[in-house]
Amino acid sequence: MKKRTRARELALQFLYQFDLRGPDFLDEAKSFFRDEESDKGTREFALHLVRGTAKNQEEINRVIKQVAQNWDIGRMAVIDRNVLRMATYELLFCPDIPPKVSINEAIELGKRYSTQNSGGFINGVLDKIKDRDLESLSEASPDPESAGAPVQDA
Repeated sequence: MKKRTRARELALQFLYQFDLRGPDFLDEAKSFFRDEESDKGTREFALHLVRGTAKNQEEINRVIKQVAQNWDIGRMAVIDRNVLRMATYELLFCPDIPPKVSINEAIELGKRYSTQNSGGFINGVLDKIKDRDLESLSEASPDPESAGAPVQDA
């Protein structure tokens, strides 16, 4: 298993517990990963995912709610909810990770740890987030012609 795939798996396990046990459990992340994984790089990436997801959870939940029509985030399966949170964190806050990688890894985690139907659900939600994020980026960047910048031919 690839190191980052393993890190995502560990991060999901921790986020599941964090979701059920509450914010005080976040303090136990380092020891959890140290007990579960010998590779330092894998532990560090898992910790990065957990801390980033927890720190930005309010915004992440808001984004998921916007695109997951007719789904209350609190009523989603705990695994699905946390896979979505972690992958949304990657999509929004980790520009070094290609969106396709984040989405594919999330789909596999959903299939492996939740239900067979989770993969399709996770894919649909994350695709909408990715597309929404790309649209907001293109809206935020000015059109070179309207900004008075010289237009270069490709």
